[in-house]
Amino acid sequence: MRLSIGIRHNDFNLFVLGPQGTGRRTAVETVLRTHASPRAPSEDWVYVNNFDEPHKPIAMGLPLGKAELLRDEMARVVDDLASEIPALFDSEEYQTQRRAIDEEFGELQEKAMADFTSRARTEDIALIRTPMGFMVAAMRDGKVIKTDEFDKLPEGEQAVIEEKIARFQGELTEVLSNAPKLEREHRLRIEALNAEMAGRAVSARIDEARNALDDTPELVGFLTRVHDDMIENPELFLRAAAQKPNGPFPEALGKAHLEPLFRRYMVNVMVAHPAEAQETPPIVFEDLPTFDRLAGRIEHISQMGSLVTDFTLIRPGALHRANGGYLVLDARRVLSEPYAWDALKRSIKERSIAITSLADRISLFSTTSLEPDPIPLDLRVVLIGDRLLHELLVMVDPDFQELFKVQADFEESVTRSDDSLADMARLLRHYAEKEDLLPLSDEALARLLDEATRLAEDAAKLSLRLSPLTDILREAEHYARAEPVEKVRREDIDRAVSERDRRASRVRDRVLETIARRTILIDTEGRKVGQINGLSVHELGGFRFGRPSRISARVRMGTGKLIDIEREVELGGPLHSKGVMILAGYLTATYALDVPFSLHASLVFEQSYGGIEGDSASCAELVALLSALSEQAIRQNMAITGSVNQLGEVQAIGGVNEKIEGFFDICAERDLTGEQGVIIPAANVEHLMLRERVTDAVASGRFQVIPIATVDQGIELMTGVPAGRREEDGNFTHGSVNALVEARLEAFANARKAFAARDALAGTGDQP
Repeated sequence: MRLSIGIRHNDFNLFVLGPQGTGRRTAVETVLRTHASPRAPSEDWVYVNNFDEPHKPIAMGLPLGKAELLRDEMARVVDDLASEIPALFDSEEYQTQRRAIDEEFGELQEKAMADFTSRARTEDIALIRTPMGFMVAAMRDGKVIKTDEFDKLPEGEQAVIEEKIARFQGELTEVLSNAPKLEREHRLRIEALNAEMAGRAVSARIDEARNALDDTPELVGFLTRVHDDMIENPELFLRAAAQKPNGPFPEALGKAHLEPLFRRYMVNVMVAHPAEAQETPPIVFEDLPTFDRLAGRIEHISQMGSLVTDFTLIRPGALHRANGGYLVLDARRVLSEPYAWDALKRSIKERSIAITSLADRISLFSTTSLEPDPIPLDLRVVLIGDRLLHELLVMVDPDFQELFKVQADFEESVTRSDDSLADMARLLRHYAEKEDLLPLSDEALARLLDEATRLAEDAAKLSLRLSPLTDILREAEHYARAEPVEKVRREDIDRAVSERDRRASRVRDRVLETIARRTILIDTEGRKVGQINGLSVHELGGFRFGRPSRISARVRMGTGKLIDIEREVELGGPLHSKGVMILAGYLTATYALDVPFSLHASLVFEQSYGGIEGDSASCAELVALLSALSEQAIRQNMAITGSVNQLGEVQAIGGVNEKIEGFFDICAERDLTGEQGVIIPAANVEHLMLRERVTDAVASGRFQVIPIATVDQGIELMTGVPAGRREEDGNFTHGSVNALVEARLEAFANARKAFAARDALAGTGDQP
């Protein structure tokens, strides 16, 4: 972890793998808090309006502590100008200059029309206003000549009048066409006046903002662009002032920046750090790593029935908050969220955060969207997951190993020694203190450490899965407070363990009940040929328990076929089938080596109605098979577990404690006689961490746990007959189990040979 944190090169992101409950997250947080330093100089990041292309907001990096300062200052600028600019435009100075401009252009327009009218009258032409506009007409004696009067005039006089009318109509058109030009000039003069008046207030206020903020080029450029836009658009402030209600409950002053009109001048803070955070890197734990919460999102608001957005609706994600530091994620949660893993990889590879809308990404619906500037990214990502997930990512994602080059693999257990016991004891006492629990007595602590060993399934180890231990501790503390006592006692730990097992033991209790009522047939007394008690482990909801199973074997002469009934009906898994095949290998390599293997045998787990997996019953199956061949009865008050290899050696298996306790509970239900017990592999002795009910019974001689190293030892214990070994003459010890097995196999071979010879004679027609 320190390597990934300290190395300066990119792509050395960290994957922390191991089982849950081993303190992975706590360790990551501790190492980050104590060893992490900033990966890059920390910056604040904001989005501001792009006045040229509003759909492409500008990302701006600022010195620490300046983002919120800029945001607040811009809000104050808008609030101040929202009052100052309307007041300035209502001032006498502005009104006087505005009236002067209006009067000037009004006079110009009127003078042009007056000059035209005067010249027209000198030539007996009148200017007439009609609903359709202005027109000219001839006059005589101060009155307009009507059409019928005009028709009575001599042709020469009519021609003169028509020439005048055409000439003055052209002049009128020229005068009227000059009006829009005068209007444009008038408007430009008004705009210049407005800009001049607004510029007084805006320039002064923006200068104050510059003095209050840093003089970095980005800030100066932004304030300059805001200054220019405010001067170009003073009507925004006038429109906002006109929209304010004038009723008995007027809007509170100083909130103009909340108006939609002024969003263009606001600052959207994405990441803000306190000024003193320069030496402290951001460390972000994101527990819900969705696409939006990782890379940020663009929100929309409804306007007139459609969804719209702007740069103020851009929201940051965990990548923004962790920029320059460290981001810690749960790998499984990231992979389970649509597009989140892809967004994370893209950001790490491109070293930038590009905010896109998930709706746009999947083309869910079309809305007004944005293309914000990507923000440069420099951070270290820490993923926490299990080993299987890590291996799957290595296999199926070619980018994974390129981006996550460091792995921190958490061990599940540690060697049980004085030092590790002391460390674990300190850790548990510290946890009790931190969680405000009652202190642990020495006896309770010792009992809890024993439970850590049982969780490790190894008497020489301590489990590092702290979660189950702390659960037991908290439950025990609950019982201790109910007494009440001042410390958590050993009996409180015992009660917590037993109560936890009791709550999860419904299925186990039903199994024990069916065995006790002889619904499931398990013998715990007497002797049977070809029948043995094997042991298996079941796990339901994290609770494991052992149960015995009757295994039976039947033999007869055949062609060397060993039938595993579980495999034939597809209830046996591959490991179980492998164990049965190993039995066949052991038999063919050990017995009747000079004759054909002429056995037909079948093996089955009686009353088994589900799948069977694992090879831990192969030793029991072999002993049952040897019993059937030798016709030596097996003790039913013993159960056996272990895996066997082709050399007849008994190998270690898992769940040895639960298996012993499962058979013990059956025997205890039927009263312990002192003759009952379980045979286990010698390699499993160091894994024993049995419950007190079993160890007490063993100590008092009421139950036995016997280790063996070979199948021969197991057959001797189960039958009470020596297993036998090959003597110098090549035969097994007379009367031993192995001698009886070999004799039976040789008899099968001879009988098969005799049948073959008889069939051959019958085929030739000869009579014996």
